[in-house]
Amino acid sequence: MDSKLHLYNTLSRTKEEFKPINPPHVGLYVCGPTVYGAPHLGHARPAITFDLLFRYLTHLGYRVRYVRNITDVGHLENDADEGEDKIAKKARLEQLEPMEVVQRYTDLYHDAMRKLNVLPPSIEPRASGHIIEQIELIKRILDNGYAYVRNGSVYFDVARYNERYPYGKLSGRRIDDLMANTRQLDGQEEKQNPFDFALWKSADPAHIMRWPSPWGEGFPGWHMECSAMSIKYLGQPFDIHGGGMDLLFPHHECEVAQSVAASGHEAVRYWIHNNLITINGQKMGKSLGNFITLEELFTGSHKLLQEAYSPMTIRFFMLQAHYRSTLDFSNEALQAASKGFARLMAAIRTLDRIPPSIKSTVDVSDLQNRIYEAMNDDLNSPVAIAALFEWVKIINLLAEGKETISAADLETLGSMFRTFTFDILGLVDEQQSASKHTELAGKLIELLLAMRLEAKRQKDFATSDRIRSELEQLGVVVRDRKDGFDWEIS
Repeated sequence: MDSKLHLYNTLSRTKEEFKPINPPHVGLYVCGPTVYGAPHLGHARPAITFDLLFRYLTHLGYRVRYVRNITDVGHLENDADEGEDKIAKKARLEQLEPMEVVQRYTDLYHDAMRKLNVLPPSIEPRASGHIIEQIELIKRILDNGYAYVRNGSVYFDVARYNERYPYGKLSGRRIDDLMANTRQLDGQEEKQNPFDFALWKSADPAHIMRWPSPWGEGFPGWHMECSAMSIKYLGQPFDIHGGGMDLLFPHHECEVAQSVAASGHEAVRYWIHNNLITINGQKMGKSLGNFITLEELFTGSHKLLQEAYSPMTIRFFMLQAHYRSTLDFSNEALQAASKGFARLMAAIRTLDRIPPSIKSTVDVSDLQNRIYEAMNDDLNSPVAIAALFEWVKIINLLAEGKETISAADLETLGSMFRTFTFDILGLVDEQQSASKHTELAGKLIELLLAMRLEAKRQKDFATSDRIRSELEQLGVVVRDRKDGFDWEIS
């Protein structure tokens, strides 16, 4: 497919026309969560950013293999090289098996993503399920002379690699600066240089998560998992690798080095990074008291929140900012987003009430051209949304009879509005969805009460009483009368 989509490539620091290696197929790999805590705002932004990219590429006609990993082993507390494994630490504190921790927080993450209407990836591999692939990749790096073994651990030799390939090309860092500014930390004496990073770590006797390897029992370094799993499922080179700006260095820089050291060439053609989130102008952090989980946002239970904010308000708010810009959360901004989202949904519902005319006084092609122009310019969702809102005004004028539109143009306008809002932006009309759920719940209650009435006629009072009791426990108040029943939800 000859697409006019331009994406900002972190590697070249320019916008480039996106041309997949094997059109119309696209390989997309995105760094997923480390599952040792409840999903928070920091998880939402990359998920929504790359969901938008996934949806738009699919809309353009590409067949996308979207791989988003789960980090469930190897991410240590100190720059991913020293300290305790974050999941093992959580397991020790909560007296659980590490995989219990992983399952609990993976389920919470998936639930939050469903609420945000983030589509599931094509493949969601876990680091712990790809130990063999990581070991094999480490062997290749060792064989090529870019790593060394120390006391059962394997470290990447950054200085040796830099003699042939430029280390730091993704993040723009120079190895001389790293040498001057990287301090030797306790427990890292076995490294040749403090900026070398772990490919495999020897497990001490107390370490829970461990696997056999040619170098002894241990576990893979954090950076290794993405290199191994992206190569396995997308080959190399593949089209797009994405993640948050906080992963640019060292995580993604190390991925670049690992892949080149193993194969002699780049593994990724386009690197895309979303920017970070601040709260009231401050970086989000537990020590600052502004660390907000997604569940706290949805329920309004955090002390900094004045009210609860729906998942679609959160999604719409994030899409109103370009993915490469810093996004600042505040109650005022979220309340404005809530009102804007409500206006957009109201306009879409208004489309169904507009009477068609013989001719149009509006040009619907204007909306389509502006939307595609914005989205093809590095996924510029805020400009596309601004175009939608200009047409919200026109829709209201059409509904008031101050402008006219033909039946064919009205159908085109409705299709464009719904396709872009629902299919590409991934928004959901929560009011309409809630109404459908309420209607369905009512029908199910009526069905159960009809079954109860029939049980009473058959003198099956045990079943009749059980249905009434179960409904009352769910908050449904049933009142019998001579010719039937009444009910209400308390």
